[in-house]
This record gives sequence, structure tokens and C-alpha cells, in this order.
Amino acid sequence: MVVGDVLLDRDITGTADRLSPEAPVPVVSGTQTVNRPGGAGLAAVLAARTPGWRVTLVCGTGHDESGAQVRALLGEAGIEVIDLATGGTTPIKTRIRTADRTVLRLDTDTCPLPLGPLPELAHARLATAEAVLVCDYGRGITSHPELRQALTSAAAGRSLVWDPHPRGTAPVPGTALAVPNAEEAFAFSGHTGPRDLAGDTARAVRLLAIWPVKQLAITRGRNGAVLVTNPDGHPLAVPARYAAGDTCGAGDQLAVTAAMTLAAERLPSHAVAAAVEAATSYIEAGGPASLAVVPAPWCTGPLERAARVRAQGGKVVGAGGCFDLLHAGHLSLLDQARRLGDVLVVCINSDASVRRLKGESRPVVGERERAMLLTALNCVDGVIVFDEDTPARVLAELRPDIWVKGGDYAGQRIAEADLVESWGGEVVTVPFLDGHSTTGRIHHVAQRAGVR
Repeated sequence: MVVGDVLLDRDITGTADRLSPEAPVPVVSGTQTVNRPGGAGLAAVLAARTPGWRVTLVCGTGHDESGAQVRALLGEAGIEVIDLATGGTTPIKTRIRTADRTVLRLDTDTCPLPLGPLPELAHARLATAEAVLVCDYGRGITSHPELRQALTSAAAGRSLVWDPHPRGTAPVPGTALAVPNAEEAFAFSGHTGPRDLAGDTARAVRLLAIWPVKQLAITRGRNGAVLVTNPDGHPLAVPARYAAGDTCGAGDQLAVTAAMTLAAERLPSHAVAAAVEAATSYIEAGGPASLAVVPAPWCTGPLERAARVRAQGGKVVGAGGCFDLLHAGHLSLLDQARRLGDVLVVCINSDASVRRLKGESRPVVGERERAMLLTALNCVDGVIVFDEDTPARVLAELRPDIWVKGGDYAGQRIAEADLVESWGGEVVTVPFLDGHSTTGRIHHVAQRAGVR
């Protein structure tokens, strides 16, 4: 369930190769226009793109041409819309973009929409929703008395996430998590301390005292987020991977992911970490431009991501092994492999496969943790776990352009070479760091334990 104010987002994109003779401003020509739901509408679209979720949006759309466009776009996305507006006009946010940058933004000024009573369908959906997200864009819907009461009742039985706005209203009592950004937290809290981690933490503590919320996470753009659950405890700092691109909608993606993760009964720390990662992946995928791609790359697995890169003319790189007790030799191999192409997928042996290959004492680290550690590396774009003794099956599905092995295989015919070459791929080796071996490390630890 998504509740909030809806806008019509419009991107006008073209090229700018000269300045106007009338003023030193770029002339944008050859333009194309793309319309999409904005505000809470964008959050609903992002939620609907997550497999397995059905989305209902409670909002207000103006009774004008822009409102009709928004409703049609939401319908195409498979979103059930409960529209409270009885008239008015729909706000439009227009961005003029060139060379992947916004050079001008035009916002229409509209009065708050007149809203009617909350229908029984909205009450019913709120009573049964697994996740509830409020996206307040300051246009008045969160001040609707009947809706606020319904949200308060919903918050008592499920995790409700509130994405606030300086012109909006405070979260309802019982809100599980509020996610203001750093600028919003600065405005809400009145705390004028430094704009750094310590200052944001202090603002989160103050907002916890002001608002009737259980936890508060301040989103900090490229710096990730900071989560405060207890004013007397230590904050949880969640750093973000570097990502360049269009950030429009990244906050909505973060809020959607946080709400869905809490609905899965994960801890707030897990929810915020997953939300930061999802927002980063959304930016990497192109931001709102990625909405034209189905399925969305941040909602799919390594095979789908590899297929998307290949469709765009990029090179898919694969590497394989047990990767038990991750060490510097593994890091060197994977970092070099990633530089050979545009996406790196690592195929790792399952626990059962490792036991058959290495003996009953292996692996030291289970497959889930091994996959998690590898996925956390910046050079790794995805991990596939296979249960067979060789990666032949997953290789046939992945079909990498380049299959990478360590330099200790140099001069040998790699077992997977015939398969990889059958679709035009190539097998290469990269230099390896001597003296790094999982087996050797295990023996060394065992010997030291024996001495003691």
C-alpha cells in the first residue's frame, strides 16, 4: 500500500551543441518527451516492479489532462488506484535534460487538491496490506483526517514507513521507520549543527523525540544513511557504494525497499542496508530511464543482469571456484577479471559440491556466507551457486564472453574451454599472487592450534 501525493513527471531530453545568441544558455534541440508518474506515483511503480507484490495507491490526481495521463500510466503499471480527489489540477515537474544532466527544471504551482472521504476499499486495503509506505510530497493528502486515522490503525498492526516532506505533516503514531533526507532532517529538527555524520545523528535523535516514530533513518545521498533506534545507543552508519547517474527517484526506491524489507520481518538495520543498496543500484541502472527496461536490473539475478549488459553490447566476464576462506589471491583474481569486461558473475561450488571435491572437512565457510562476501566486493556484480562438480550447467546459462582462471592454470587446457569456445567465448588466465592458498592457510591454522 502506497499513500501520498502524485505528480506528473516529464523529461524533455535532447542535444545541446551551441549557445543561444540571445544569452549564454544552451540551445537544446532534437528533443524527445517522456511522461511518467511522479511523487508517490513513482514509488508505487517501483514497488509494482518487485516480483510477487501487488500494489494499491491511495492518492489524489487532478481532474485535468495531466491527471488523466498519470492515471493511465499507473494503470499500465498494474497499480490499483484509489483516487480521493474531487477536482483540481495535477502538478507537473518538467526536467530539460541533455548529456545525462538536468539543465533546467520547471514546476507548475497548483493549489492542494480537494479531497473526498476515504472509501471503504481504502480501509479494507490498509487493513490487509503487508507493507504500508507513505510518500508525503507536501500537497496535502497526509493531512486528510480520516486517512490519518486509518494509517494510525494500520501502523498498530504492521510496519509503516514514512517518507516525509518539509511542507507535509508529521508521521502518524506508531510509524515503524521515518526516512527523511539530510536536508529535510535539517529543516524538521531545527538542529543547525554540522552537515556531517555526527550532525545528522544528532538531528535523528532530536526527531525521534519530536515524532511518534520507533526508528529514524536519515538518508545522506552518496554517503548512504544513518539509522537511530535508541537515543542512548550508537547510530548505525550505512555507507553507500559510489554510483554516478540520474538520482531522480532514488529516495522513493529506498523507501519502497525499506517498507518491503520490514514487511518480511527483517530488522530495521537490515531494511536500511537493503534500501541503500537498492537505491544505489537504481542510480547505476539509469534512474527513471531504467523504468523502460523490463525487468528492472536491481530486481533480477546475475543471469538477467548479464543478459542486459550483453544486449547493450557489453562483455560478460565469468569466474569460478570454491572461494572458501576469501583471501588476497581471490581478490586479485576477481579484480583483474572485472577489468576485462562490463559485468563479472562469479560461479561458486555449493557446500555439497565442495565436500565432494575437497573432503568432509570443507568448506570452512558455508555457501550463503561465501556468496554474501563475494557480492559485497565492488568488482563482483553477481554470484551463482552451483551444485554439480563442474560449472558446465551454469556456464551454458551464463554464456560468458570471457571465462577467467588464475595464472596457476597458465599453460594448461582449461576443462571448460571447449564449452566456452562453443558460443564464441574465450578462456584467459590472469596473474596470481603466489603464496596464497586456502588449503595452506587451513593447514597453517591447524598446526598453530596443535602447538597450543
